[in-house]
Amino acid sequence: MNTIIKLLKRFVLKYKKYVAANFILNLIATLFSLFSFATIIPVLQILFKVQSQQHSFMPYNYNNIGQLVEILKNNASWKIEQIALNNSVEASLIWLGAFLIITALLKVGCSYLGAISLVPVRTGVLRDIRRDLYNKVVSLHLGYFSNEKKGDIISRMSNDVIEVEASIISSLEVIFKNPIMIIIYLTTLFILSWQLSLFSLIVLPTCAWLIGKIGKNLKRKSLLGQQQNGELLSHIDETLGGIRVIQTFNAQEEQKQKFSFLNEQLRKTFNNIHIKYQLAHPISELLGTIVIAVLLIYGGWLILHNFDTLEAAEFIYFLVIFYSIIPPFKDLSKASYSIQKGAASLQRIDEILNTQPNIVSNKNIPIKAFNNSIKFNDVWFKYQENWVLQNINLEIGKGKKIALVGQSGSGKTTMVDMLPRLYDIQKGEILIDGKNIKDYNICDLRHLMGNVNQDPILFNDTFYNNIAFATPNATREQIECAAKIANAHQFIMETPQGYDTKIGDRGCKLSGGQRQRLSIARAILKDPPILILDEATSALDTESEKLVQQALENLMQNRTIVMIAHRLSTIKSADEIFVVHEGKIVEHGKHSELLQQKGHYYTLYNMQSF
Repeated sequence: MNTIIKLLKRFVLKYKKYVAANFILNLIATLFSLFSFATIIPVLQILFKVQSQQHSFMPYNYNNIGQLVEILKNNASWKIEQIALNNSVEASLIWLGAFLIITALLKVGCSYLGAISLVPVRTGVLRDIRRDLYNKVVSLHLGYFSNEKKGDIISRMSNDVIEVEASIISSLEVIFKNPIMIIIYLTTLFILSWQLSLFSLIVLPTCAWLIGKIGKNLKRKSLLGQQQNGELLSHIDETLGGIRVIQTFNAQEEQKQKFSFLNEQLRKTFNNIHIKYQLAHPISELLGTIVIAVLLIYGGWLILHNFDTLEAAEFIYFLVIFYSIIPPFKDLSKASYSIQKGAASLQRIDEILNTQPNIVSNKNIPIKAFNNSIKFNDVWFKYQENWVLQNINLEIGKGKKIALVGQSGSGKTTMVDMLPRLYDIQKGEILIDGKNIKDYNICDLRHLMGNVNQDPILFNDTFYNNIAFATPNATREQIECAAKIANAHQFIMETPQGYDTKIGDRGCKLSGGQRQRLSIARAILKDPPILILDEATSALDTESEKLVQQALENLMQNRTIVMIAHRLSTIKSADEIFVVHEGKIVEHGKHSELLQQKGHYYTLYNMQSF
């Protein structure tokens, strides 16, 4: 019950008007079902020519519920007798048949309206959970994704969300549908015969215990199944991302074997889950049939020996109503299984939703312009145990162009990732215009910066939307102007639909140079005062590099530039070069000054010249 309350409070409270409508409609539908079943009594009396006492109309007494029930039964019998007296037997059956059809129509109509009243809840909950998950995922720090598998995150945002949605609908049925039917039917049974009703209730706790015993470990199995599904999706994601390497190294068979193992593991787990889930129906069906058989014997004995006031026709009505309890009771047991499965999925979803962001603003100070300088004051950083950056001190004046050089893994990219706070330092501080960047509004801070990476990140969308990615309000003229400055306009216009042509997954339809120039056009359109260039030309051929370098020169005008470069020939004009070695700045100065020192930079430069 705690799980049900938790689900409803979190996700359904905002849809309470739909839930209220569902409750009322289910209540009305249940009452109409009672009226439709009640036609059994007069039909049987007519068909089997059961002689019953003559009834006379009695005035209604609304102050006494027990007496009111007797009055209703008496007046219904009186009305049927009047119809039989004034019409033939056949006409009486026709009237009863018409009454049955009308009440059945009203019943199914209310049931249908009750079902569709939950549609906004079903679709709304799916939307809300996916939105909350997506918003959380895009706000998490980069370190989170280093420890998690993308496929598992996708599984939580798809399969687990669907399980929670099904669990919520089951919770609503547990509270607002099935209990209503069961309570109304049981109340009617006690009104008809408290002896038989009391006897029938002895078996219900036994049924609940058996069904609960079967589903006891369903939550644990469901959690395991969702985790294995996440592993399978992660393997698929890695396969699609590395298909070139897999085929180049003839590793198809190894990947197939790994997939087959994960797939078979998942199949066995869900076999176990579905076998237990499907036990709910046959067990409740069998137990219900056993109860009906026992009631038939016991009730018949009571009536034959005059221990009960029920007539034979009313006894059949009693059995019909009791048998009608079985479907909602069965659905109740299945719903409890679904709730346990949903609880396991909700646990996995909450692991993401409850993750606290590491990157937060201390004072949320707005910053709209970069005016003076950037300073690294005794900056230390580590991802896990070992320090990646140690005692970093440097200053970048506005309008200056500085370069970071060094061997791979020395910490250059980590340093520039500190500026937009993709990661936060553990010791020291980074200042922009004299204030710690942790005090600035994060969105404002990142708005000041543009980034061009070695591997440009593009999206499976049009040229237009990729360029306008960071500036959604840009006009077409501004986008085309940015593309021209980046030397991208010409190859864009050579495509079938120009700027409206889709570039494929991660820009797979473009060459490396074209992707890079598109990335530069995006940065040009954003027009940031601080520009970060991370190996922007290292992966290009000579011709592409020339075009990209020209685009970069256009981009770098009148900006503060932080460059990372392996090709030292591209940074000769930098105002200052910082040489990073094993997480420390070991040298700094202009190109000519560093060569004269004959230190690390001199060694790197001679190696490339050779």
